[in-house]
Amino acid sequence: MTDFPLDANGCPSGLAPPSGSDTSDPTAFVRKVGRQSRLSLTVRGAKCGGCLSRIEAAVTALPGVESARLNLSNGKLDIAWSGNLEPRRISEAVSNLGYGVAPLDTSTDDDAHKKEEQSLLLAMGVAGFATANIMLLSVSVWGGHGEMGEATRQGLHALSGVIALPTLIYSGRPFFKSAWNVLKKKRTNMDVPISLALILAFSVSVAETIRGGEHAYFDAACMLLFFLLIGRFLDARVRRRAWSAARDLAALASRTVTRISADGTPKSVRSEEVKPGDRILLASGERAVVDMVIEGGESEVDESLVTGESLPRWAGVGMKLMAGSINLSQPLTGRATAAAADSLLSEISQMLTAGEQKRSTYRQIADKAVSLYVPVVHSTALLTFLGWWLIGGIGLREAILIAVSTLIITCPCALALAAPVVQVVAAGRLFKGGAYLKSGDALERIAACDHIIFDKTGTLTLGTPRLVSTGIPASLLAEAAQLARASRHPLSRALTAAAGAGPLAKNVKEYPGLGLEGEVHGVPCRLGSAEWTGAKATGHTGATLFLGRGQETPVELRFEDDIQANAAGTLAKLRAMGMTMEIVSGDRAEAVAEVSRSLGIDQWMASASPQDKVARLEALQAEGRKVLMIGDGLNDAGALALAHASAAPGGALDVSQSASDTVYSGGLSPLPGLVKTARAAKAVMLENFGFAAVYNVVAVPIAIMGHATPLVAAIAMSGSSIIVCLNALRLTLNTEKQA
Repeated sequence: MTDFPLDANGCPSGLAPPSGSDTSDPTAFVRKVGRQSRLSLTVRGAKCGGCLSRIEAAVTALPGVESARLNLSNGKLDIAWSGNLEPRRISEAVSNLGYGVAPLDTSTDDDAHKKEEQSLLLAMGVAGFATANIMLLSVSVWGGHGEMGEATRQGLHALSGVIALPTLIYSGRPFFKSAWNVLKKKRTNMDVPISLALILAFSVSVAETIRGGEHAYFDAACMLLFFLLIGRFLDARVRRRAWSAARDLAALASRTVTRISADGTPKSVRSEEVKPGDRILLASGERAVVDMVIEGGESEVDESLVTGESLPRWAGVGMKLMAGSINLSQPLTGRATAAAADSLLSEISQMLTAGEQKRSTYRQIADKAVSLYVPVVHSTALLTFLGWWLIGGIGLREAILIAVSTLIITCPCALALAAPVVQVVAAGRLFKGGAYLKSGDALERIAACDHIIFDKTGTLTLGTPRLVSTGIPASLLAEAAQLARASRHPLSRALTAAAGAGPLAKNVKEYPGLGLEGEVHGVPCRLGSAEWTGAKATGHTGATLFLGRGQETPVELRFEDDIQANAAGTLAKLRAMGMTMEIVSGDRAEAVAEVSRSLGIDQWMASASPQDKVARLEALQAEGRKVLMIGDGLNDAGALALAHASAAPGGALDVSQSASDTVYSGGLSPLPGLVKTARAAKAVMLENFGFAAVYNVVAVPIAIMGHATPLVAAIAMSGSSIIVCLNALRLTLNTEKQA
């Protein structure tokens, strides 16, 4: 991955385009939408709010640019402009700021993130292995103090140095490169004091080994490096997760489309090639990847991914079909109303982007903390050195040792581990309880939530209909199943499952939106809606089918989507924790009302589109509520990304799982444990931060006064890290007691 010059926040700056930037003309990637031209680019190296503002301002300043939005999470820059602006000027404007820029390629960028994560993992492994071996040698030196000969001690120190040198060179690269880049720009960041501490600790240890001194600090340098790499690795893993939602959604949308040419010939083309007005053929079982209006044919379509509606609906000429819908029965022809990049799937992708962008606030807070912490560390170590050397009347070597001790003892190891180690412990605890934590800062956000929005189908309910009619003769059920076996409709499948294996009716025909017709034992029969079979509609709020046999009165078959077995108890626990809740679903009003009544949820919304769900979230946020969104469908993805925190069941669509902070299994029962653990973890994090602050207040004066050698400083630094880790382990005990 290309290294970029960094500013004070550790972010790329400068005027020269970095090596590796692709500033070739990206004209081939421009999309035309009416009078607008649109382009998506990948920007590498942007990490903070300053980067975002700088890039967006530079691109917006170009003539004709109407909007430029950069997503820090995945580096995607979306630009829209009108006029004759050359696309090359856009890429050059970004490249001239010192950032890498190339046409959008999610697969390549994801590979780069994986390589970065693997590199950090390998560096952490090397540092950990070296630390363990050097500590074994150090224990021998400490245990043999007063009895070990000078030559033996010097030999063990030298062997430790031989292990430490390649370890620091290899495993310390992430810190050394970052520090060097900012120093070249006469700036500083958190990696500068870390690098100084590592280099000085190693250098002083080499000097002590050469002169035959009693103490060397190779173990302190490697241990510090190992602990810091743990935090860096966790951060890299969290950032890579931000790419998965965009990648999964792109995979869903990047399918081939059957386009009908002017002479009526069907041709398979990439979805990106479809333009508004193109004629489209949608075969049975195929998913629509562009928005279209039906011009020919009738069929049933499954819109569960788009609207959350649990049952298919009839679609005919003149009706609109949204991208993401599945054609279930008969072929359909239609005309595209928008390009793939401007379809509903694209809108949901933009919602995901907006949600990820909103979460960058936490990174900005971290940047501010770094900008305050680093100058204090530098100034303290420098003043300590000058004070002892110029005023204290001691030698240069002793003054350097005291300064090194100050750098080591103030090194932010405990501070860096305060949150990550809690996240690791909490993640392990949640995993045992059936929840997988995906986002590094999710615990803090879940702990702050005071309101829950539930999707209905597949979240509060199982998402699959079940036959609930009783008192129906087995013979009638068997006859109905003979017709149902010819259909892929969810109600037909539920009926077939209830009846078991058996024969198929003769001459079966399916009429989309109505039902099935065929012969059973020589009698003409119909299975479908009340209107289709000549029955009178009943007041059943769930789904129904009617079986009509010849001239006999049709028999009603009732179906229900069962509520999760543990839903009532789970919601009671959440209410006891002070959580309020509501249902926002794309399903029918009757079905939503029934579930709301059964679970005692007073507030609900039915027939909600993806935009409606986002609008509801924004309204709650405007009221100051912190919302935990729980959903499983594509229509929930935008809301999952925008919510303060989010969770998805294990059976959810990949895009929804990627957009959420947590994936859980085993029904709704893991949710109370999730909230309890998040709240306990936040408290432990605050305790760790408080301890790190107290540690510095107590330890720094001791180091400045010269009462701590670098070895003592390393032990104190390591001890503070151990205390932070032990305090995090206490989280496991607390959550076990609460359970």
